[in-house]
Amino acid sequence: MARDYPARCPVSPVRNTWLVAAAAAAILLAAQGIGAQKVRVDEEVEANPAESVDLRCQFIDGGGRTKLTQVSWIWEPIDGQRDNIAVYHPIYGQSFPNPSFKDRVIFLHNSLENPSIRISQLKMSDAGRYTCEYATYPSGNEQGTTTLIMLAKPKNSANVVTVQAGTKSVVVAQCEAAEGKPAATIKWLASVGGNHSTSTTNGPDGTVTVRSEYRLVPTPADNGREVTCIVDQRTQEQPWVHPVKLSVEFPPSVSIEGYDNNWYVGRSGAALVCMANGNPPPTIVTWTAASGALPDSVEVSGNKLTVRKVDDAVNTTFICEVKNKHGASKYQITTIVIEEKRQITPGPSSGAVIGGILGALVFISIIIGIIFFIRKRREDGEGPPKHKPPPPVKAGSSTEMLNKPSEPPTATETAPLSPGEVYYEPTGGEPVTNLDDETTGALNGGAPRVLDDSDKFGKINELKDLAADSYHGNDLESSNHEPPAANIARGESFVSPAMYV
Repeated sequence: MARDYPARCPVSPVRNTWLVAAAAAAILLAAQGIGAQKVRVDEEVEANPAESVDLRCQFIDGGGRTKLTQVSWIWEPIDGQRDNIAVYHPIYGQSFPNPSFKDRVIFLHNSLENPSIRISQLKMSDAGRYTCEYATYPSGNEQGTTTLIMLAKPKNSANVVTVQAGTKSVVVAQCEAAEGKPAATIKWLASVGGNHSTSTTNGPDGTVTVRSEYRLVPTPADNGREVTCIVDQRTQEQPWVHPVKLSVEFPPSVSIEGYDNNWYVGRSGAALVCMANGNPPPTIVTWTAASGALPDSVEVSGNKLTVRKVDDAVNTTFICEVKNKHGASKYQITTIVIEEKRQITPGPSSGAVIGGILGALVFISIIIGIIFFIRKRREDGEGPPKHKPPPPVKAGSSTEMLNKPSEPPTATETAPLSPGEVYYEPTGGEPVTNLDDETTGALNGGAPRVLDDSDKFGKINELKDLAADSYHGNDLESSNHEPPAANIARGESFVSPAMYV
């Protein structure tokens, strides 16, 4: 079975014609682009007014088959028509057809291959496109374009605006960067509370003027304070900085100085001074007295009132009034005349105050040292002695004898004694033994060395032997002279029995 295919649309001959034309145009543009590369120029050049600028142009012909006929410089302003400003022909020479560039344009080289020009005394209106165009054979015209950008350094200024103190925000300072290109940037540096606004204005020659205003609610305290305008722009090597002092006008305030409460009868040269503060400064100062006219002994010179000799007439109230264009203010003081001169003790000088403080600190330090020393001595006294005590007295070396008041010994006769024999009744004191030796530590009430059981019974036996040797041959029965064999516990003391001599 045969398949039916749709019939193809034939290609229109008109469409083929448009395709061929587009291809031809593209080839022509490419050829022109290749040709444009033969003219070497700077793409962009910057310059300032009143200066000079060089516009370079050079024809590059690699094969040397192109014949140069003429070269022209064509100026196209930002807003305006194209116009020739310079023409060079190898036979007919140079020509400058535009009167606005005449005498300001010259060729740097008398050559078709390098027809660079120089424009002097530049103006802001000279900005635009400058085309170096060659008339050649056989390729036709070849060209290259340079854009001239005119830069303008701004004219900077800053000024203060005199205002009156009030409750509304007003302009107190202005800053301007005039006729600059490109436009400048303005900033403010201030220690007072406020804000600023900026506006721009375009000039006919492409320049821009920037204005900025600083605003605040002015008070008398703001008078004389500084705000600083800072202008930054491309043509400036560094920012432009300019401070201005604010001028805030306000009514005057007044006070009186000079009265020392020591106006005594007969004093001479007493004076009062009227101190006024205002913007503008007060120019009118008036002295009056509450009682009426000023006393005869008073002289007034500007803001100073002088009393030639104090008497009862100046025992009054003096009033000083000052005025400026924004208002008036007054102040009064009452002077009291005394009969005798009052002795005024001068206050201590700063050196004396400092010396007194240092002396007080030294005194406090001494007191603290004494207290510390006394407390240290007390602490040392409460502890055990740190020195070696003197040797004890044998008759009263025990702890009990030191603590008990001593009484004279009492002798009691218990039996007939032979001549030369005396009997002594013991007084309750502790017998002197080698336990009180200074090596044992029981001296003057010191703590005795603790003896174990073997030591205690050894000492008792020694005492028994000594007593037997000392009193052998006595007529009394030996049972009456033996010490009792008592058991002595640890830590306890003992007492010897009575002895007969």
